[in-house]
Amino acid sequence: MLRKYQSVIDFVRGLYQTAEFIPLHEPKFVGNEKAYVNDCIDSTFVSSVGKYVDRFELEMASYTGAKYAVATVNGTAALHIALKLAGVSQGDEVITQSLSFVATCNAISYCGAKPVFVDVDRDTLGLSPQSLSDFLEANTIQPADGCINKVTGRKISAVVPMHTFGHPCRIDAIAGICAHFGVPLVEDAAESLGSYYQGRHTGTFGQVAAFSFNGNKTITTGGGGMIITDDEALAKRAKHITTTAKKPHPYEFVHDEIGYNYRLPNINAALGCAQMESLPRVLESKRRIALAYAGFFAEAGLPFVTEPERSKANYWLNALVLEDKLARDEFLKELNEAGVMSRPIWYLMNELDMFRDCKSSNLSNSKWLEERVVNIPSSAIIL
Repeated sequence: MLRKYQSVIDFVRGLYQTAEFIPLHEPKFVGNEKAYVNDCIDSTFVSSVGKYVDRFELEMASYTGAKYAVATVNGTAALHIALKLAGVSQGDEVITQSLSFVATCNAISYCGAKPVFVDVDRDTLGLSPQSLSDFLEANTIQPADGCINKVTGRKISAVVPMHTFGHPCRIDAIAGICAHFGVPLVEDAAESLGSYYQGRHTGTFGQVAAFSFNGNKTITTGGGGMIITDDEALAKRAKHITTTAKKPHPYEFVHDEIGYNYRLPNINAALGCAQMESLPRVLESKRRIALAYAGFFAEAGLPFVTEPERSKANYWLNALVLEDKLARDEFLKELNEAGVMSRPIWYLMNELDMFRDCKSSNLSNSKWLEERVVNIPSSAIIL
């Protein structure tokens, strides 16, 4: 069968040197993973406490440049707690992008808050500072106690941009807008470990940020997440409420508020410590792959998503922007039928049943990208 995108299929197969099924993104275990997990098992500390949890937190803080890091059971849990730390409460509104994975809005909903959607920029795929500023200027007032949506009467208690596919959004401009309007900035950095904007790691521009170590991320702990912050009080509170809000005591169980069993098990953290050791090699490989894709697609006349200006992306998932939805669907069908996994970008959050009633600004860029963006195989190649 003659395929329109046969050259793409052949290039990907040549890149990964296999005629077998090529997944979108698989984890790489090329270091001390088995040794550290076996050591964890031998210690019998396989659950919520142990040396690998402490080590993983310290290494994440050091790597990102944050002062503190708190490990959680997954990235959604990390974002949920990050929002609570920022002060998001029942009945509040949180501004975010509609072009995002559902976990962003789920975490907002766990707080009893409602997402409000603004547009993204086409080049970064992330939240647009202009769209954010326009919405806040037109729809809010700033009394002494915060930022209020004058249409709904609800407090806007956070802004949550997401660094899509590891490409940093214009986070400096977003941070400045948040400061001007008195709204806390919470970064959804789930996909951007190893990504930098103006020399600073993503997740360090706001009050608090969340990362994910799901099985398909740049590094994995199987499941897992991390909260980072420079605020010592917030870090201590994050550790407290993610460990069931239990007051320290050798044997008594006293809990002083509603807490969450969001602790990352030591055995998962052991995996994470080994993965951190391999992270530089993984990022180097992923950059080589992205450069190879960029060269091929430039010749093929297909727009390849490259890192935004003034940033260094981890190229977690490589992406193309096709001509229209018809071309997108044809591309997805051909590659997947040939055993080369590809996927579309997410449905817009405001198009999902549970978020249809949420307020939105003009989302023309988001809709345009939704109809055109596809991801292609992005696993690191480490021999």
